[in-house]
Amino acid sequence: MGLQKSDAFDVERIREDFPILEREVNDGQQVVYLDNGATTQKPNQVIDAMSEYYRTYNANVHRGIHQLSQEASIAYEEAHDTVADFIGADGREEVVFTKNTTEAENLVAYAWGLNELGPGDEVVLTEMEHHASLVTWQQIGRKTGADVKFIPVTDNGYLDMAAARDLVTDDTEMVSAVHVSNTLGTINPAEELADLAHDHDAYVFLDGAQAVPTRPVDVKDLDADFYAFSGHKMVGPTGIGCLYGKKEILEEMEPYLYGGDMIRKVTFEETTWNDLPWKFEAGTPNIAEAIGLAVAVEYLEDIGMSNVQRHEERLAGYALERMAELDDIEVYGPTDARDRGGLVSFNLDGVHAHDLASIMNDHGVAIRAGDHCTQPLHDKLGIAASARASFYIYNTTDEIDALLEAVDDARQLFA
Repeated sequence: MGLQKSDAFDVERIREDFPILEREVNDGQQVVYLDNGATTQKPNQVIDAMSEYYRTYNANVHRGIHQLSQEASIAYEEAHDTVADFIGADGREEVVFTKNTTEAENLVAYAWGLNELGPGDEVVLTEMEHHASLVTWQQIGRKTGADVKFIPVTDNGYLDMAAARDLVTDDTEMVSAVHVSNTLGTINPAEELADLAHDHDAYVFLDGAQAVPTRPVDVKDLDADFYAFSGHKMVGPTGIGCLYGKKEILEEMEPYLYGGDMIRKVTFEETTWNDLPWKFEAGTPNIAEAIGLAVAVEYLEDIGMSNVQRHEERLAGYALERMAELDDIEVYGPTDARDRGGLVSFNLDGVHAHDLASIMNDHGVAIRAGDHCTQPLHDKLGIAASARASFYIYNTTDEIDALLEAVDDARQLFA
C-alpha cells in the first residue's frame, strides 16, 4: 500500500514503503540509516516504476516511431514537466537532466564559464562549498584567468554577509553558493545572495543538493539563474540530476557535450543545435532514472515538502538538544534547528571520526565520517574529519537515541 495524499505525515507509515529499512546487519542488528546526506533510500513506488519501464516499454527515446519508443519518450519528457512543476520552473525548457549535481555544476562552468570568463573577472563562492562547486570553479578560474574568491564562514557557521557585500563587485560574473551546507547544515540566504549578484549584473548558481530534498524550493522566488540538485538524495535513483536554468540564459549558452539528440541538423560543414532542454542532453539519457525521479517527486509531493521540512527540523532539534547535554561532543554549524537542514556534523573528544563510524556500524547505525567533500571547510574548522548524521522522512527520534547509545559505547571503549 502506497502513501496517499489524504494521509497525515506518519513516519511509521512512510517507513513501510522502504524495504531496505527492514535490513539486518551485523548478526541481527536492524539497520539505522542516518547517512541520507550521502544518498537516501528508495521507496517501492520508485523501484516499481523503474522496473515497469524495463519490463514493459524499454526503448530509446526520440529515436523511434514504434510504440515502445513513443511510450518511453512521453514518459521521459513528462518527467521534465514533473520536475519543472516541483521547483517552480516555467517549463521543461528550463530543466536539463544531468547525472547529478556535480555534472550540472560542470555543465554551467564549461558551457558558460569558459566562454564568458577572462582575466579581471571574478567568481565568488563560499567557504562551505562542496568540492563539486569549489574544484570546478577553481579549475575554470585557472583556465580563464578569472579570480575565485570566497565568502567567509563565521565561527557559528553562518555566511559573513557583510564580507559578501564587499567581495561581490562589478567585476563579479558569477556567485555560486550552496543553498544548504552538507557539513554545517546551514541554510544560506539564497534570495539575498541572488539580489547581491544581480545588483552587480552577475549570475547566481545555487547548489540545491541538500535543499530540494528537504524543503519547498521555488527557483522563481529565489530568482536563481541556475539551480542544481540530485535525484538520489530525494528518494530517487542514482545517475539522474537536474540543472535548472533561466530559459533566456540557456538559449544563449553553447552545449559542452556533443552527439545524438542534441542536434537539429548536421552537415559535413556545420551543426545546428536542438531545442531546449535537449540541446544539453547529448546521447542516450538515463531514461529509467528520469522516470524514477518523476515518481520520487510525486512521492514527496504526496507527503508535502512543508511536512518534510518540519520533520527534519524536529529531528535536527532533538539531536542538537541531546548532544548539547554531552560535554565531550563538539557540534559544527548553527545551534538553532530552524537555521539548518536535517543533519548534524560532530566529533567525540578523543575518538577519530572514522573510528566512531566503525563503532556505529557495529550497532547497525550508518553515518558518514570524513571531510564530506568539504576539505577546505574542515581545514578552517581545524579538524581533519567529522562524523555526520543526516536525517530524512523515515527517520525517528528513537534512531537518534540509538546513535547516541553507540556514541556512549565509543566513549567507554576509548576512555
